[in-house]
Parts: sequence; structure tokens; C-alpha cells
Amino acid sequence: PLYVAGAPESTGFAKLCNEDEIGDPLIMEGQVFAEDGVTPLSNALVEVWHANHLGNYSYFDPSQEAFNLRRSIRTDENGRYCFQSVVPVGYSVPPNGTTDTILKKVGRHGNRPAHIHFFVTADGHRKLTTQINIDGDPYLWD
Repeated sequence: PLYVAGAPESTGFAKLCNEDEIGDPLIMEGQVFAEDGVTPLSNALVEVWHANHLGNYSYFDPSQEAFNLRRSIRTDENGRYCFQSVVPVGYSVPPNGTTDTILKKVGRHGNRPAHIHFFVTADGHRKLTTQINIDGDPYLWD
């Protein structure tokens, strides 16, 4: 999922973007729990990243600064984390590329809905790899 290790790390809160980043403001917060669903996990590492307003990721788009829209957040003593960013947009596979050609042959498209990626790790627990899709995206249910 276009992951890049080594994003700047903070505890509890992180700002993923610069002041001049284009897009609607986004504030997201969450809480990490142990397998029992009750015990908050402090010091878990939440790695979060997403595409910019053009559907491009830092490190794969030379116009973006290093680690733009990428951060690592340690959960606080209650397992909570929060970040500020901009709402990402969806993107498609490269037009007329191999993947696009194959998808068209089977009657599909190569569009992805807007989404945010997460890796969550904590000592003594399995790593969670997940993403959330942004409500209202035209490809959300496709």
C-alpha cells in the first residue's frame, strides 16, 4: 500500500500535512484496545498515511516533501491517538497501463475510493494492517 518506513513519530497527536496542503480539513481520532476489546493499549504505534488531493503519495510523487501525509503516532496512556490532515481523494491505476488493460478486458475499472492506510503495532500483539474508505466517494460501493 505504498508504505514508507520511518515517518516522524509523536505521542497522542500528529499533524500529517503542511499549512498549504490542498484539501478539506480532516481530524480523526481513535483508540487502540487489546484483543479483549476492553483494555486500552498505551504506547501502541499507529502508522497512518494517505494520498494527496491529486491521488498521489509522498515518495512516489517528487513534488511532495518527504513524509508528507505520513506519520507515526504512539497512543497515550488510554490507548488514544488523534491526527489532523486533509481529506484524501481516490485514484486509479495508470491509464492504458498493463493493469488498466487487463481490468478493461474483464469489464472492470481501476479506480480506488479515497482511503487512509493504517498499521497498528504493540508489543505482545499481532500487527494490524487496515484502511478506511472515505464516505461519499463515488467508488465506495463499486
